[in-house]
Amino acid sequence: MVARFVNCLLKQGKKHIARGILYGAFDIIEERTKNNKPVEVFKKALSNASPIIEVRARRVGGATYQVPTEVRPERRTALAIRWLINYAKERSDKSMAHKLAAEFMAAASGEGGAIKKKDDVHRMAEANKAFAHFKW
Repeated sequence: MVARFVNCLLKQGKKHIARGILYGAFDIIEERTKNNKPVEVFKKALSNASPIIEVRARRVGGATYQVPTEVRPERRTALAIRWLINYAKERSDKSMAHKLAAEFMAAASGEGGAIKKKDDVHRMAEANKAFAHFKW
């Protein structure tokens, strides 16, 4: 999972920089939480930010409906990784490592941008559950 996160984090093929950012974030988490298991915080953040259900557009008879569908496990982790990285980038902090560490800790405790995005997706699916019968 860490290797997959590094691959999503890298820009222009500079994997050593992406690894440095992620491991720097792990060091910051270890320092702030006084916990020598930053990977546990990372896993908890990923699982908390993973959506279970999402809406997909489906055309039926000229009208487009937002149909709630279950998210496959691979897509679930991909969305969580993407959201964690994007909302970490939007934070105002010193470096990307600090931003990532802050987003991981926020997501692990059930708050932050990635968790808000997941809740929005779930709320949208809940609002459109009347169209669930269009799923086949």
